[in-house]
Amino acid sequence: MNSTKKPKLIRDSFTIPKAEYAAIDLLKGRAMALGLTTKKSELLRAGLKVLAGMGDNALQAALANVPTLKTGRPAAEPAKTPAPVPKTAIAPKTSPAAPAKTIRAKTTPAKTAPARKAAAAKPAPARKPPRRPAVRAVK
Repeated sequence: MNSTKKPKLIRDSFTIPKAEYAAIDLLKGRAMALGLTTKKSELLRAGLKVLAGMGDNALQAALANVPTLKTGRPAAEPAKTPAPVPKTAIAPKTSPAAPAKTIRAKTTPAKTAPARKAAAAKPAPARKPPRRPAVRAVK
C-alpha cells in the first residue's frame, strides 16, 4: 500500500489593511473569470510560492512596498455621537396657547392573570441552614 501522509495544518490569524483585504476579493474574481474557484487561503499560499521563487533583490523590493503594521487586533472605532446641544438652544415644540398632550405608552403585564395567581400560590423554597464543619474532640 502506498501511504501518503497529509501535511499538518496550522491555523493562524493576522491583521491586514482593508484595501489589501479587498484585493483578495479582486483576485478571487479574476480567478473566477478564468474558470477557477479559489479560497482566500489558496490565494495567500500561491502568493507565498511566488515570493519563495523570487531572488533576494526582488524579494527585498517586494517587501519594501509593504508598510509595517502595528501588531494585534485593531482598536474598535469610537462610536460617533452627535455633539451635545446647549439647553438654551432647545425651543419648546408646543405653543403656549395649546397645552401639550401627554402620550402614555401601553404597558403589557409580564404574566397573565392565571399565571400570577399560580405564582402567588406557590410557596417559596425552604432555605437550608449553612453547613458547619464537623468538630472533633481533641485528646
